[in-house]
Amino acid sequence: MELTNTTPALAALRSALADGVEHWKPQVTALSKAIHGFKEISFEEVRSAEAVATLLQEGGFEVERGTSGLPTAFTASAGSGELTVALCVEYDALPEIGHACGHNLIAGASVAAALALRPLADELGITLKAIGTPAEEHGGGKALMLERGAFDGVGLALMVHPVQDGITYNPAGTSAQAVGRYKATFTGKAAHAAAAPHQGVNAADAAVLSQVAIGLLRQQIPGDHRIACYVAEAGHVTNIIPEKAVVEFECRAFTLPEYQALLERVRRCFEGAALATGTTLVIEEAEPLYEPLLQDDALAAHWTEAMDAFGKDTSPSAGLGGGSTDMGNISQVIPSLHPWLSIPGADVPIHSHAFAALADTPEAYAVMFEAAAALAWTVAAAASTPAERDRFISAAYRRRTFTQEGTS
Repeated sequence: MELTNTTPALAALRSALADGVEHWKPQVTALSKAIHGFKEISFEEVRSAEAVATLLQEGGFEVERGTSGLPTAFTASAGSGELTVALCVEYDALPEIGHACGHNLIAGASVAAALALRPLADELGITLKAIGTPAEEHGGGKALMLERGAFDGVGLALMVHPVQDGITYNPAGTSAQAVGRYKATFTGKAAHAAAAPHQGVNAADAAVLSQVAIGLLRQQIPGDHRIACYVAEAGHVTNIIPEKAVVEFECRAFTLPEYQALLERVRRCFEGAALATGTTLVIEEAEPLYEPLLQDDALAAHWTEAMDAFGKDTSPSAGLGGGSTDMGNISQVIPSLHPWLSIPGADVPIHSHAFAALADTPEAYAVMFEAAAALAWTVAAAASTPAERDRFISAAYRRRTFTQEGTS
């Protein structure tokens, strides 16, 4: 039966999901606070992943640890319906500054939504998966898991992401940039910096020249493109001409063609620096490519309706947003939702010490549970709307068939 805004069945379902989120609030709050305190970086989220998996197991999920060969990944499953739904759980922190991207809140929202949905999974005709996806900040855990089959058969995938105060809760029209990260290594020749500097080939000079070229390039690229870099190595003592220098860099753009064009221009900056200094250059991919994020319109509409009920700002978004996520890779092949979660009073940028502190406040946990209820409702509404349900099931079937044919 298709549910509409006026059916008693809809009201009863919403009430049951809200009660489910309410029931698990103490445990999920403790979980989110614990993750915030662990501050475990990419691929090292041992305690965080185990804490999440254990709570889901206590909530009635069957848990497979080490999904896709990644020790800090897991898949928690419940239900046996034809439509498979994935709630993505993130829990990695940033080096030095901890949970300045609020992944403890991402974990809490997805876990609370999953626990609320589990008793209703069979009624909704869904197979529910809470998938622990490590290394979003650096390493592309979702990209690796997608490639290795962890999302096979999934018809829709969802998660939320915390942001500063004042950003609309309406995900329609928003996106995230493609990002590729690389390591450029210049190799020169060591020599005594005082006795025979002219016999050396200075790799550190190449690193400096590449940064200058990139700085000048920034004037000539579109305003929504991004280039960032830092020198990871450029010598160790003053009396030796540096024979090795390493510059780590990234490029971002909202479409893959724009990203590829930007990458080529940045690559030439490094090649020019190598040519000018007489060094050799090797550029290596440091992480999987994060692809642009696609928001599913139907899922966005259900989410927006739920957030309207909480009195949130769901006015149309100003357009594309910045930043990148490996959820983009999922969204390219699976209908997905990745809305923004605005923390009240957070007037500081993400990826800062101040935002990390705000991710562990009563205000943050309050909106985390609103997001959990909205995620749960979005899943329930999509699963209960025949046309959408059929579309999600068909998308998973077509992808599975294409994969099987491609590997036969």
